[in-house]
Formats: sequence, structure tokens, C-alpha cells
Amino acid sequence: MSELKQQLHNACVAYVQQRMQAATDAIEQAQQAQSDDTKSSAGDKYETGREMAQQETNRNMAQLAEANKLMVALNRISTNAALTVADAGSVVTTDNGNFYLSVSAGSINAGGINYFAVSTASPIGAKIKGKKAGDEFSLNGKIYKIASVE
Repeated sequence: MSELKQQLHNACVAYVQQRMQAATDAIEQAQQAQSDDTKSSAGDKYETGREMAQQETNRNMAQLAEANKLMVALNRISTNAALTVADAGSVVTTDNGNFYLSVSAGSINAGGINYFAVSTASPIGAKIKGKKAGDEFSLNGKIYKIASVE
């Protein structure tokens, strides 16, 4: 089972690294645009362009900080732990989908099976956390029966 967990974990790490790279690239582009903006006779236009570039940099810095938090959360997850109660690092199989409790990274295909990488802080992750095989939970009017927790 740890091989599956490792695949899912690696996919989440790749997702977060891609987010970090995209934010870093956008910061560099915004800073380049800010430094390339030359003063024209219309001083207000210059200041507006610089301010817009600064706001874009700030937005992307916030996205980079969020991605860094996700990476820290991923680094805390053990892919070797054998869990019987759902928590971070668990692979949970239900009758309405398969879940990997880690960070919210969307759908991941591993071994031809789709898993949803969800955070334990997300609505469905919070419902799954603490459950074990045989337990049920309800979300948005849908009943989920847990077949296994690994």
C-alpha cells in the first residue's frame, strides 16, 4: 500500500511545485514589467503601471506563500504509516469515490484508479477524518460508506 501512497504523495508534491513555479514566474514577470516601465510625459500613467505591477507581484507573493504552506503540510505526511483511522496520509476508499487525505490537489490517477487529493480542512476531508472502515458520513445529501482506510 505504501507504493500507492508514495505515488499519490509524489503527485501532490508535483502539483504544489508547479504552483510554486507558476507564482515565481509571475512574480519575475511583474517585477520585470515594473522595471521596464519607463517614465513618459504622462507621469500618472507611469505611476499607475508601476502600481499595477506591484499589486500583481503582491498577489503572486501571497500565492507563493500559500504554496509553501502546502509543501510544509505535505512534508509532515508519512507515506509509510499504516493507518486504520482516517487522517493525513490516509487512502480512503468509499462507495462514492477514493480519497487521499493530504492537500487539496484535485484528481490524481494512480494505477488506473482516480483518487481525489483533499485536505483534512476541506468539507469532505473534515467528514472523513477520524472515520474507519465500515463508517458512513453524509455530505451534500449524499451518503458515503467507507470500504477501507489505509
